[in-house]
Amino acid sequence: MKATSKAKTHPPGATAAKDPQKQVIIYTDGACLGNPGPGGYGVVLLYGEHRKELSGGYRLTTNNRMEILAAIKGLEALKSACSVTLYSDSQYLVNAINKGWAQRWKANGWKRNAREKALNPDLWERLLELCSRHDITFVWVRGHANNKENERCDVLSKEAAGRADLKADPGYP
Repeated sequence: MKATSKAKTHPPGATAAKDPQKQVIIYTDGACLGNPGPGGYGVVLLYGEHRKELSGGYRLTTNNRMEILAAIKGLEALKSACSVTLYSDSQYLVNAINKGWAQRWKANGWKRNAREKALNPDLWERLLELCSRHDITFVWVRGHANNKENERCDVLSKEAAGRADLKADPGYP
């Protein structure tokens, strides 16, 4: 598995507990059938011999929202502070964390700059809170490059986006 972006990430002031017994790997993906359109997320969590898959979606959302939500759902599934390697094919997600964009947007009142609002502040707020609880390394992986777990997340997210019983995304305008 080739990673082109890898950085340990803790929001400033975070004191995530690190327990070498709890090494968790999370793969995530988001999909949208049209953008905006029906969207879904897929997550694969790996801990020792254990494996858990999660998926869900909304009837009208964006691909970027589903990418962020996949990371949130994966981290929310953890019952205690862990050392996490989170793999995503979303450069938007990985760069926003690794390059400090999300922290900067938050510090600037959810503005990207003087004129532009940051998108998805509801999800970034949740993700940053979860990041403060764990020792997380965000790693970008190329999508559709025969990475078994990334491909599984892609299937889960697309299946979720195609469900007939999707609810409204409470954070999407």
